[in-house]
Amino acid sequence: MNRLTARFRTLPIRARLSMLVASAVAFAVAAVSVTCWFIVQGKLYDEINADLKSSIPHAMPGEAVQTALTTCPQTPTGGIGFGGRFKGYTQLIKSDGTACLLDGSSTLVKVSGSDKSFAANPDPNKAILRNGTDKDGNAVRILTAAVVINTGDFDRAVVQNTALMIAVPLKGTEATLNELALLLLVVSGVGVLGAGAAGLAVARAGLRPVDKLTEAVEHVARTEDLSVRIPVEQESDDEIARLSRSFNSMTSSLASSRELQQQLIADAGHELRTPLTSLRTNIELLTRSEETGRPIPPADRKALLASVKAQMTELASLIGDLQELSRSEGQRGERVQIVAFQDTVEAALRRARLRGPELTITADVQPWFVRAEPSALERAIVNILDNAVKFSPEGGKIEVALERGVLTVRDHGPGIAEDELPHVFDRFWRSPSARALPGSGLGLSIVARTVQQAGGDVTLARANGGGTLATVRLPGAPTAPPETP
Repeated sequence: MNRLTARFRTLPIRARLSMLVASAVAFAVAAVSVTCWFIVQGKLYDEINADLKSSIPHAMPGEAVQTALTTCPQTPTGGIGFGGRFKGYTQLIKSDGTACLLDGSSTLVKVSGSDKSFAANPDPNKAILRNGTDKDGNAVRILTAAVVINTGDFDRAVVQNTALMIAVPLKGTEATLNELALLLLVVSGVGVLGAGAAGLAVARAGLRPVDKLTEAVEHVARTEDLSVRIPVEQESDDEIARLSRSFNSMTSSLASSRELQQQLIADAGHELRTPLTSLRTNIELLTRSEETGRPIPPADRKALLASVKAQMTELASLIGDLQELSRSEGQRGERVQIVAFQDTVEAALRRARLRGPELTITADVQPWFVRAEPSALERAIVNILDNAVKFSPEGGKIEVALERGVLTVRDHGPGIAEDELPHVFDRFWRSPSARALPGSGLGLSIVARTVQQAGGDVTLARANGGGTLATVRLPGAPTAPPETP
C-alpha cells in the first residue's frame, strides 16, 4: 500500500487528477448501478409475489384434496380447479415433507424445513415466500400457504398437517436481471472512461495557469529576470489567480529590493570613495615625508593626523550605518520587546549633551511604553538629536518633549528649505548647506526605517520662529503591560 501511495505521488498532477476524477465517478456509477439493480430486482420480485398471492384459491374441493393426498405421490387425474389460469408448479405437502403433485403439474418443488413447519401448523392468514429449486435444480419462487377446502354451504375448513405450495420459474426474471447487470456494467465502464478523459481535459484546462506560473518561475531561476509578470484576470479570485498575483507581487518586491540594493551599493561606493581618497592622500603625505626625510611642520603634521582620525571615524560611522540598513527584517523581529520609550530618550539625551556641551538641552519626558528593538530605537533617537546638535548655533537651545507617545525635538538652527523637505529621509541625501559637515547621509534614513518598523511615523518640518521640528509618533501605552508567565 505504501509503495502504491509513493508511486501515485510521483505521477504528474494531471494524471493524479484524472485518476481521482475517474475513481470518484467509478464509485458513484458503481453505487448507482448496484442500487438500480437491486431496485429492479425488488420490483420484479414484488410482481412475482403478487402473482403468487393472487393464485391462492379461496377454497379447494375437499374430495380432490383427499384424493391427491391418498394417491400421493402419484399425480391424480381429477382437477383441483387451477385449470389453465396459472402457469407454474402446484403441489401439496405433508408435515413429514411428502410432496403430492396436483393436476397440471409435472415437476416437484424441493421442500424446506420452514415448509414442513408451516404444514404442521397451517395458518390461513399467513404465507411463506422464498426462493428455491425444483427437482431438476431450476430456480423458482415459492409461496407456501394453508390448504382451505369447502365443507358445504359456504363453510370452509383448513386441512391440518398439509400445506399448498405454488411456485413459478425464475428463469425469465434472472435473464432480465443478468441483461440489466451487463447493461449497467457496460454503461459504467463507458462512464468511467469518459470521466477519465473529461478529468484529463479539465486538469489540462485548470492547470494551464499553473503551467504559465511554472514557466515563469523556471525563467526567473534560469535568467534571474525579475521583470516577468503573469497575466491575471481582474475579475477572477480563485486560488490560481491569487497564486499568480502573489507571484507577481513577489517578483515585483524582489525587483524593487534588487534596485534598492544596487542603488545602496552604488551610493555606498560613492560615499566611501571620498573619505578613502582623502585618507589615502593624507597617509601618502605622511609616508613621503618619512621616505624623503623632509619633516612636516608640527602644526601641519598634527592637522594631518587629526584629519586622518576624523576620516577614519567618519568611515567607521558610515560602515556602521550600512550594516544597520542591511539587516533583514527577520533579524530585527527576533529582538523586538517592550521598551520604556522615556528611558531610551533619556539615554539618547545623555549622549547628545556630551556631543554638544555648549548647548542648552531641555527635556520634558513622560512615561510611554512601546514595542521596538531597544538598540535600534535608541540609535534612531540619537540620530535625531545629533542632527539638532549639528545644526544648532553655538550657545543655542534644543527643546525635547515626550507626551503620550509623541516625541518632539526642536532646534533653533537655520532650518530646512521647503524644497528639501521631501528628500530628508532618502539614503545618502544631504543638504547642499550641510555637505561640509561630518555625516554619511544615512542617519535620517535609519530613523525613518526604525520608526516605521515600530508601527509609527516620523516627520521633519520648519519650526515657527526658525529651526527644525522633528516629530516621532509611536503606538504604545503609558504603563507597561503585565509580564506573561
